[in-house]
Amino acid sequence: GTSRQIPQTIIIGVRKGGTRALLEMLDIHPNIVVAATEVHFFDWDENYVKGIEWYRNLMPFSYGNQITIEKTPGYFTSPQAPERIHDMNSSIKLLLILRDPTERVISDYTQVYYNRVESRKPVQLFEDIVIKNGVLNTKYKAIQRSLYDVHMEKWLKHFSLDQIHIVDGNTLIKDPLPELQKVERFLNLPSRIMSSNFYFNQTKGFYCIRSDGRERCLHESKGRPHPLVNSTVLEQLYSYFREHNAKFYRMVNHSFDWH
Repeated sequence: GTSRQIPQTIIIGVRKGGTRALLEMLDIHPNIVVAATEVHFFDWDENYVKGIEWYRNLMPFSYGNQITIEKTPGYFTSPQAPERIHDMNSSIKLLLILRDPTERVISDYTQVYYNRVESRKPVQLFEDIVIKNGVLNTKYKAIQRSLYDVHMEKWLKHFSLDQIHIVDGNTLIKDPLPELQKVERFLNLPSRIMSSNFYFNQTKGFYCIRSDGRERCLHESKGRPHPLVNSTVLEQLYSYFREHNAKFYRMVNHSFDWH
């Protein structure tokens, strides 16, 4: 009685916002099934041309009462993804998880840094990438990805605000349950995720998941220590994002506790 369904909900981003944590936590819910990998269907042309049946075949098998969810963080910043997703299903529900944009930039750098170290490639200090000739390097991709207002504008051309639920990534890490309960309500699902599904892992410094008698934590690549960033550089980032954040808050009728 199962079949592969095109997702009724997509986690569209943001990269380094907590998409993996959100997906793993939602996977606890009996009415949710999740795609195992990031599919990159709507943001990579070479995948999109393979067509919707190729996409469907990458989804897990589900029962009629279950929602299929995939997550690809690259969708949020992709110029093509909003229109392509709308063409597939104009009434789809979207989940967007965001965190403080400066923290997100540092986390983005940290991931690339560790990847380069593991591949024995040369690495640069954060400050040397973010500051060029004494001024903020606003062309740095990680900074561009944190301009939430710029990207959100493209999504709101195709979807109404009530189709996009914003998860606070900073809160999800500190206290997952309230954020997940909001998602349950947004998806019209019965309340099934409970506080007993989480336990705090002192070693890792974040919550891990307990369900079906099993315990699991996010991959070791998650929660890596960030570099200590020069306070002047931090202030330059805070200052640059301030106006973008204010514009974003107005767009979504909601404020966040960001710098």
